[in-house]
Amino acid sequence: MKITDISLQAKNKDRVNVSVDGTYAFSLDVYQVGELGVRVGREYEEEELADLLNESQFGKTYARALEYCLMRPHSSKEVKDYLWRKTRSSLKKNGSKREGITQAIADRVYDRLKDKGYINDDAFARYWVEHRNQTKGSSKRKLINELRVKGVAVDSIEQAFQQSSRNDSDELQKILTKKRLKYDSEEKLLNYLARQGFSYGDIRAALDSTREEE
Repeated sequence: MKITDISLQAKNKDRVNVSVDGTYAFSLDVYQVGELGVRVGREYEEEELADLLNESQFGKTYARALEYCLMRPHSSKEVKDYLWRKTRSSLKKNGSKREGITQAIADRVYDRLKDKGYINDDAFARYWVEHRNQTKGSSKRKLINELRVKGVAVDSIEQAFQQSSRNDSDELQKILTKKRLKYDSEEKLLNYLARQGFSYGDIRAALDSTREEE
């Protein structure tokens, strides 16, 4: 079987369509073409073409996973969950079935992202602590619970808070500024703040401080 055509995709100039014996077979990113030595006129056995198809799936999955990681930092668990979903079958727009990638490809993409520094739970924890509800306010307890759900280790969480200047007193003031007038009783406001993870003592101190300012 022979490579008969390699052409740039119309919608993605970073990928090329590869035809075998006159029929489209798979796509590769432009870097893979050079790395794999794919060229017009080269002949392959069926098993070798199957390997190229795996490389095609790897390249497409890596590109999409990289976009996912660049949207904002993600925890290692989030990336693993994202890639796991890619191993599941899905339906195309025309109703036909699209097979998921193999777990081996998912693992390979994860390892490449980690090696390149796109997966780092320490950095993710710092990002989450510094940016989560920065203007609205969030309690330390709430942030810790969110990070735990995202699979971040305790050491990474503790380190993130040690490097952060956020504290519950300031966070409470942010929320009180936005929410206080929405509650018709102090008890309801106190209960709301408690549900947000603030301690009773900190809430009382913040409410007392607000009354003194008035």
